[in-house]
Amino acid sequence: MAGSLNKVMLIGNLGKDPESREMSDGTKMAKFPIATTETYKNRQGEKVSNTEWHNIVLWRGLAEVAINWLKKGDSVYIEGKLKTRSWEDESGVKKYATDIQADNLSMLGSKREPDSFSQSQPGNQNSFEEKNQSSEKINDSSNDDDDLPF
Repeated sequence: MAGSLNKVMLIGNLGKDPESREMSDGTKMAKFPIATTETYKNRQGEKVSNTEWHNIVLWRGLAEVAINWLKKGDSVYIEGKLKTRSWEDESGVKKYATDIQADNLSMLGSKREPDSFSQSQPGNQNSFEEKNQSSEKINDSSNDDDDLPF
């Protein structure tokens, strides 16, 4: 099998409110950390929890959804891909960070308000997906679903 796959799926809770930025071309970006926790019993039968922190980056419409609807503590499902960036600090040392660039976001609930909008109700998906314009063009010719009469 040839090819490769860069896919991340996470369910976790926001560690802080989303931060937003607007690029010089007007494109919106939002970022926030989420925590995922694995819990197990060790050999002594003691409950052990390990928490991992993940930096999430959202663009365009997904960024606006995050800015408008998400708050610290909210539970989310994220799909995306790993992206590593690099820069030089003030002393010239090269630094690296790996983020999850999300292309799908589902709001699962809120620890703040049990009956809030972000909890799914029947028929309400609360799922948002960012469509990559370049992939739409690539897939446009192979996607005949648009010609269906229903």
